[in-house]
Amino acid sequence: MHLKFLLKEIENNKEQPFITKVRGTQIQRKLGENIDAVLTLQFLNQVAETINDKELQARVEKGIQNCVDKIEKSSDSSGKVKGAGWAGVLQSSFASSSLEQASKNKNIKVDKEKLDASRNYQKSNYNAETEEVKAEDGAGIVLYAVSSSVRGSATEAKEAHEILEEGKKTGKIEKDAKLTTENLEKLGVAREKAASYTTADKVYKSAKVKAMQEDVMNGFGNNGGEEFLSFLQTGESMVVKKDEDWKNGMIMWLEN
Repeated sequence: MHLKFLLKEIENNKEQPFITKVRGTQIQRKLGENIDAVLTLQFLNQVAETINDKELQARVEKGIQNCVDKIEKSSDSSGKVKGAGWAGVLQSSFASSSLEQASKNKNIKVDKEKLDASRNYQKSNYNAETEEVKAEDGAGIVLYAVSSSVRGSATEAKEAHEILEEGKKTGKIEKDAKLTTENLEKLGVAREKAASYTTADKVYKSAKVKAMQEDVMNGFGNNGGEEFLSFLQTGESMVVKKDEDWKNGMIMWLEN
């Protein structure tokens, strides 16, 4: 029922900038005017893996491509999704993870430069050296921005460690080698990408700790929608990275 409703909305508005004509909703005001396409893409990405009906599968993939196209068109050169609301950093973060998931579908075209820009924007909101957080796009709330940085760096951090571990197994690099730009280059990673991987790893390691600090987890001071989305992002990033610290984070959240 929900799937068919969403597909119909997408198909009826496929030439429009948004997937729905309904505007001015609370979630659009708080997260951004493009949040409809972002969250619909997240849903369709998950559903696509469970469908056996070929006709319905084709409709879902067309819907996914339409959402991807709308998100890419609504993203600026810095990687932010335009039309941001009160906590627009969350809209951009969920857009980034949605595009990331869609890129794994061989039938979907995702602009690699747009995806890289969205990841870089999330990483830029957190300085791993100073632990400084840029929260301007997140209503000034550290939690929203830092949880987005954790999620935005998780996949690259995971890929970087997989490359490093494979290099150790095959003897291409020393067993005690650390994850550095230079070592990734030795393993055949282009310098620019190696630097991006290294930054992602540093941001992930530091930002996940910051995101689970009690004062940060308080968010706006109460557990509202943005807080729950932020907790979701932090936990999801650890699942993506296969990081067991997500269990500790859940315990801390439940205790609060």
